[in-house]
Amino acid sequence: MELMINTLTLTARFTVALLIASMGEMFNQKSGIFNLGCEGIMSMGAFLGMLVPFLYGGAGTVPGYINAAGLIAGALCGALMGLLFGVVVISFRAPQGIAGIGLQMFGVGLAGTFFRSYIGGTQSITGINAKAIPVLSEIPVLGPILFTHNPVVYIAYLMVPVAWYIIFKTPWGLKIRAAGTYPKAADSLGINVNKIRYESLAVGGAMAGFAGAFLTLCQAKMFNAGIISGRGFIAVALVYFGQWHPVKIFLGALLFTFAQSLQTQIQIFVPQFGYYEFLTMLPYILVIAVLAFNRKSNKFGPAALGKPFNREQRV
Repeated sequence: MELMINTLTLTARFTVALLIASMGEMFNQKSGIFNLGCEGIMSMGAFLGMLVPFLYGGAGTVPGYINAAGLIAGALCGALMGLLFGVVVISFRAPQGIAGIGLQMFGVGLAGTFFRSYIGGTQSITGINAKAIPVLSEIPVLGPILFTHNPVVYIAYLMVPVAWYIIFKTPWGLKIRAAGTYPKAADSLGINVNKIRYESLAVGGAMAGFAGAFLTLCQAKMFNAGIISGRGFIAVALVYFGQWHPVKIFLGALLFTFAQSLQTQIQIFVPQFGYYEFLTMLPYILVIAVLAFNRKSNKFGPAALGKPFNREQRV
């Protein structure tokens, strides 16, 4: 029982960064932009999320608003990197896949360079600590799993219904879907397709940067060059797995993180288990297997995904 409670508690906490990043990638892809640079944006967000409180108080305790400033700095950096990516793939119509890989390498490399220049080595920060909610956290089983996290965790879960409402119930969400499904028709109705795509990249980038900052401020309480550890690419895969729907993406993020949390807890509670390497690979094998057997996902995707829009072309 303890193994399962710990696993579910970790799942609720570790899902957050992946969930926020994949929600941001969903906005990108719904507008027709395929952004493989999520990993790089998360890396820069993670670095800035750690840098702000570190410059203020080193490894000591800092006021809550400084930690909040770290989250905001990560989000703003992510938005700027999203717009930079937009210049390359929207204005200059570069191939989105290649440009995304370039953005990933740029972000990871830049974050590592700045880290070595401004910090130099591994340093810890106090970050944003978890705080149990009175009364609710004392509920047997459910209390520790659901009500013992830091405030950002609850904000992240609220993003799921908010993203669903924006995409499916607002005029801006309708424009995003139109830009990604049939941009020519959207343009004929007076929608500025490229403007909508820029806005979507800014929102998606901000969410990816925020997710990276969450990792350093709320989870690891430190930064290193490999802190993102493939989460950006998993976020892209989760959008396909979730068929571009916020709720399904959320469930996919839970599934992946559950497998990841389970393998860490098995190593703690069952140390004699001799297949450590298999347990480490299990979450990634799970994602590959689900994508391989979920062949119908593509029919739910935006028809113009990955295709640059040029209103001067007739076809």
